[in-house]
Amino acid sequence: MTVQLLNGEQTAELESELKQVFAEAFAEPPYGEGPADVERAFRRFRSQMRRPGFRAAIPFDEEAVVGMAYGYPLSANTGWWDTLIDPVPNDLRREDGKRTFGLFELAVRPQRRGQGIASHMHRALTEVLDNERVMLNSRPEATNAQAAYRAWGYRRVGSAIPWEGAARHDVMVLDLPHP
Repeated sequence: MTVQLLNGEQTAELESELKQVFAEAFAEPPYGEGPADVERAFRRFRSQMRRPGFRAAIPFDEEAVVGMAYGYPLSANTGWWDTLIDPVPNDLRREDGKRTFGLFELAVRPQRRGQGIASHMHRALTEVLDNERVMLNSRPEATNAQAAYRAWGYRRVGSAIPWEGAARHDVMVLDLPHP
């Protein structure tokens, strides 16, 4: 297995394969996402991949995509922090377009889990970032994902409802080491 680091244009070429990964990974509990959810996620993806600083880590095994991790730096006027339902200090919410890399998706095909793929692609992606930190949302009942994030050094900073009708998510932050 190899992990390729890609920009938005390169990642866009893999949209159909990434849709399959998303559909498989998030069909299971606790997500239970179906075709309409996949389409909604990939309408966001088409916008996200055009953002400045977009990066993806895509693992391949014999030419097949087996997972995905992607995101981009949060802009100074991001609305991500506005979805929090818990109060947090203003300094935590401060963004300047470089401070925080938002990790929007991280998924591995179910049949490939337990092989270290998520860890490998997360490490490949975060090692090349020059941001201070990474932020992600995770469903609290996604216990395996939560355990991985904590093992990688993420800490929970609050809860959010990331879009209308969404379930509550934990907002987690990973401070990146400075060179």
